[in-house]
Amino acid sequence: MTQVVLGENEGIDSALRRFKRQVSQAGIFQDIRKKRHFETPLEKEKRKLVARRKQRRRRSSGYR
Repeated sequence: MTQVVLGENEGIDSALRRFKRQVSQAGIFQDIRKKRHFETPLEKEKRKLVARRKQRRRRSSGYR
């Protein structure tokens, strides 16, 4: 569970930004999207294949 404690003299806007950042880093949005509807085994495999390709691209671009 993500939790943000407001600091003294801190605005609600900055606290909301911190909360959104923590939620995205925790991967909560991805988990919600994944569980929103049923995913067939073929769709699941395609999604994993795309993720592996992205990972390979990120790794290879880092060594240049």
